[in-house]
Amino acid sequence: MGPVSTDVTVIVLFALAGFLLGGVYSTWKTSRKVSIVLAVLAALAVAGGIAWWVGS
Repeated sequence: MGPVSTDVTVIVLFALAGFLLGGVYSTWKTSRKVSIVLAVLAALAVAGGIAWWVGS
């Protein structure tokens, strides 16, 4: 197995962000602090995906 393609990395980061946003949606009413942490992590995943995409 060779190195992972840049496109695959970007897609994985966007998928991770979507998964985290689903967690934000499902935990918002029960635990706001956890939801905020998940939202920050989702924003970081999106920013990382965009940076990786633009940098390639």
